[in-house]
Amino acid sequence: MLDASPLLALSSHPDGVMLYDRSHWGRIRLTGADRVRFLHNQTSNKLQGRQSGECCDTTLITSTARTIDLATAILDDAELIAIVSPERRAELLPLLDRYIFPMDRVTLADITDDTLCFSAIGAGSEALCNRLGLSFPTAGTHQRAELTIGDRRLAVHLVGSSSLSQPGLTLLASATERDLLWSHLVSAGATPIDHQAWEALRVLDGRPYPDRELTLDYNPLEAGLWHTVSFDKGCYIGQETIARLNTYQGVKQQLWGLCSETAFQAGEGLMLEDVKVGVVTSAIATTSGTIGLGYIRTKAGGAGLTVMAGDATVRAIDIPHATRGYLAAGLPV
Repeated sequence: MLDASPLLALSSHPDGVMLYDRSHWGRIRLTGADRVRFLHNQTSNKLQGRQSGECCDTTLITSTARTIDLATAILDDAELIAIVSPERRAELLPLLDRYIFPMDRVTLADITDDTLCFSAIGAGSEALCNRLGLSFPTAGTHQRAELTIGDRRLAVHLVGSSSLSQPGLTLLASATERDLLWSHLVSAGATPIDHQAWEALRVLDGRPYPDRELTLDYNPLEAGLWHTVSFDKGCYIGQETIARLNTYQGVKQQLWGLCSETAFQAGEGLMLEDVKVGVVTSAIATTSGTIGLGYIRTKAGGAGLTVMAGDATVRAIDIPHATRGYLAAGLPV
């Protein structure tokens, strides 16, 4: 079983920073004069009007607003890079390519194998940058820099996002520098974590993930991804459904954190007085019980609600990553 306490202590300590290798995540490069307009029209967030040097999260959804993936869009002078989930890398390139028309000045390329992607997570991320002689990118920005390691000079791309709601950054660089850069970051004070530890951080944070919280059963508003959706940018794939959900306050279920002293499993129904009101989408066994994520019907309640998952008594809790739009204001649904 996983002990999540050290992870939480490390992430909140002023000098604490965890290092996770996300090189298996997809990186899609868009070039050409229409690159921003193109991705603006294919995803939920507003990209047009943003400046080079900005970055933001956005979702790719179906025509009926079902969620395909949560991506980070990085706008630069001559290119746009989208960091996408590893489970969606293979399908997204042909999916996006399908919407390129002959007159569109945009070219897509999968640069995953040519680049590395490390995320530094925790309150000590800025101090780590200072020790490396780098400027810390604020949230929603990115910058290019040069890092000197011995007699080597590495071109690095610093993105102001850890992929979670916690402070941090993501580093992109050439894949040929992977071992050298990793060792240098660890020597500078970063603590490596494996996938199991990152998954625990993800669940505690409430970041939805493909094939769990992000599936064709759910839309981004239900997944607590209101910050990735623009309601005034005009047409994009799935826009009409999203607009109706917002206008008529039609979010019928929401993603919440789950905790219990007893074991429960992903896929189990969440029961309230013998009525199914939701489902567990992620679950991790820890030394103090089980933590997880799950969708619960809005009318049944949210944080503080007690439900059953099998034999486990489960309490719904807030998740830092979630944004809830009109739901956060306590408006009737």
